[in-house]
Amino acid sequence: MKIAVVGAGAIGGYLGAKLALAGEEVTFIARGANLAALQANGIRLILEDGTEQVAADIRAVQKMAEAGPQDAVLLTLKAHQVKDVLPNLRALFGPETMVVTMQNGIPWWYFHKLGGPFDGRAVASVDPDGAIAATIEVGRVIGSVVYPASELAAPGVVRVIEGNRFSLGELDGSKSPRIEALSQAMIHAGFKSPVSKDIRSEIWLKLWGNLSFNPISALTHATLADICQFPATRELVASMMREAQAIGEKLGVEFKVSLEKRIAGAEAVGRHKTSMLQDVEQGRALELDALVGAVVELGRITGTPTPHIDAIYACTSLLAKTLKDGNGRLAPSPRG
Repeated sequence: MKIAVVGAGAIGGYLGAKLALAGEEVTFIARGANLAALQANGIRLILEDGTEQVAADIRAVQKMAEAGPQDAVLLTLKAHQVKDVLPNLRALFGPETMVVTMQNGIPWWYFHKLGGPFDGRAVASVDPDGAIAATIEVGRVIGSVVYPASELAAPGVVRVIEGNRFSLGELDGSKSPRIEALSQAMIHAGFKSPVSKDIRSEIWLKLWGNLSFNPISALTHATLADICQFPATRELVASMMREAQAIGEKLGVEFKVSLEKRIAGAEAVGRHKTSMLQDVEQGRALELDALVGAVVELGRITGTPTPHIDAIYACTSLLAKTLKDGNGRLAPSPRG
């Protein structure tokens, strides 16, 4: 299978390396120091047990036109970065090319093939001008939920922290030949890659924690354990999760884990910094609209009050603006 990885970072590097080692024809779309390292040395994985694997038989290019049409495109960028690759993305498309969306949060395609009163509706928080939907035909899309944690330790080097599960799902819940083929390729590469009949419910289960823990940690600079063990923030998390659950259930989502169990699971992770807190510390743009803004939007669409989510979204949006205005630095404001 010809597979292009758009976003050769921590998750994209992990996926592409394992698929290449399993014999798939993998091309990374990369730039800068990462591109140079991939072209010179291939990609090196440092696994959880400390062992290393090198996928040397890969291709890495900067321009998508150099890669040409693929069987599958793995879109492993963060949600707010997708718009940046749209102008050239179609160079990777042939008539049957699948596009696997691997972003956190509510995806732009959420209401497509959903059925019911909201079928086909856009998610403006994620795709405000419709550019993503115009570039990626919905018939190409395979949904995915990413569970592993990994990091780009150096250009061309990915350290796997934990996990190997990537759930896949057709938007209509079908078990199509193409998703079966992709799932088998992923399984052959060493991943757990089940085909979900309800990928949206899996998206919500992961989002359920992310939409609360990520922004609260970004605002407070606290770890998961800190947030869970401080009574006021634990209750704030629970309030946000109750609001989100009400939205999801109106959209037909089944929450198979209790709210308290989901919070306890986060607490058990320990003194771990969320990805959004890490982004704040590194001065990077925040993955906010797909994780929180879209939930606010879905609350409005379904007529569900979200006062706690609204308040946290407002504060975190201002934090994101402050970071942007300060070029990634939280510099003190001048005194008036």
